[in-house]
Amino acid sequence: MTHLPDYRSLLADTLAQYQGQVDFLSIRLETIQSTDMVLRNRRIEALGERVAIGGQVRACHRGGWGFTSFDALDTLAEQVQYAIAAAKAVGTEVTQLAPVAPVQATCRTEITGIDPQRVPLAEKKALCAHYQEVLHSVSDKITTTTVRYGDAAHRVLLATSEGTWIDQSWVDMEMRFSATATGEGMVQVGRETTGSRRDYGDLLGLDAQVRGAAERAVRALSLPKVAGGVYRVVIDPILTGLFVHEAFGHLSEADMLYENPDMLEVMSLGRRFGPPELQIWDGAAVPGHRGSYAYDDEGVPAGMTQLITDGVLTGRLHSRETAGKLGEPPTGNARCLNYHYSPLVRMTNTWIAPGTASLADLLAGLGEGIYARNWLGGMTNGEMFTFTAGEAWRVRRGELAEPVRDVTLTGNVFQTLAQIEGIGKDLAWDESGGCGKGGQNGLPVGCGGPSLLIRDVVIGGD
Repeated sequence: MTHLPDYRSLLADTLAQYQGQVDFLSIRLETIQSTDMVLRNRRIEALGERVAIGGQVRACHRGGWGFTSFDALDTLAEQVQYAIAAAKAVGTEVTQLAPVAPVQATCRTEITGIDPQRVPLAEKKALCAHYQEVLHSVSDKITTTTVRYGDAAHRVLLATSEGTWIDQSWVDMEMRFSATATGEGMVQVGRETTGSRRDYGDLLGLDAQVRGAAERAVRALSLPKVAGGVYRVVIDPILTGLFVHEAFGHLSEADMLYENPDMLEVMSLGRRFGPPELQIWDGAAVPGHRGSYAYDDEGVPAGMTQLITDGVLTGRLHSRETAGKLGEPPTGNARCLNYHYSPLVRMTNTWIAPGTASLADLLAGLGEGIYARNWLGGMTNGEMFTFTAGEAWRVRRGELAEPVRDVTLTGNVFQTLAQIEGIGKDLAWDESGGCGKGGQNGLPVGCGGPSLLIRDVVIGGD
């Protein structure tokens, strides 16, 4: 990876020069070495290796923020002056940043297996081409296939006017696969996604998983469409992870709350949202996942925040500013995609803790309803969510019956949490997440949970 020189003296001297001119000042320098590749229908649509070097400056004065990003490191002094001027131009109130102890730290997220930076581009291309052939081999009804590959090695230097100095680095990898099947007068899609921060080897040997995406697309062409209605459902850990991240996690991000008094009232600490067995967590301190790190982009140590305890809302996710304004401790959730963007309050690894029920127990408790696995797509709008399952079955007398297609689950997140009737013990993690917020799309996160039994879920269909 391309290395930043030791800028410690430069950053310390620059911060000292402007000390006291604003309430808070931070400088972040970053290198990114990345590979991106897209193959569609056996043809390369995009392929590139890039190196980016740049930085950002953030200044806060009387509650107003100034921000600038830059690619020319020799303009650092001018960038600091610009950020300070911008902060002073808009600041009219009181700066409220939750206090944190200054830290001096060097943190390396170590690769435990094969480092993707040491894998030749030709090998990565061959891997993508192989997975394309796996998708096409399933059936001649597969008309479109897409394989996407990406890896990025980051090194970040963060220095603040409060005395923090952090040197942090990591490598992130992701692959996405999709297959479109056409026939029987319709079109069906199957998708799979995977990612890792540990080992390029995690992306190898995925033939069965990749083939499954194409097989689901072909199989769905001949499946009956589910009848629309209100059902009791069991969802698998992958759908649980999607649900807790998209439907609940974003509502726990405090920058969505302190500017919205109505939603802040809805998300009042101490309010019951679910059964006593329900526990929801977010935290970057849990090791080994794509949302894991040592310090956030404000230099706050990674935390473990219990958002729901025994069914009751007990926590939310913070930057230093949102924590200061709401009078709560910072949680280490201020993150930016890269140096081009200012940190926002973002999830890290978000999960529902496992319960004690087996999948067989949940299906037996379901009796009659729908069992849904994996995800195909979805969206949220405030409290409302809509998710489409990758595959689903009718359940009769507690046993899987006929498979069905086009199972779209819709509901209000608060009502749905209250309708959880069973929590499985089969905790699983989904490392495929790339979260989007505020124009910063693709931020690596982890999400997970167990299978859930939920009553009164609205499912679209015929």
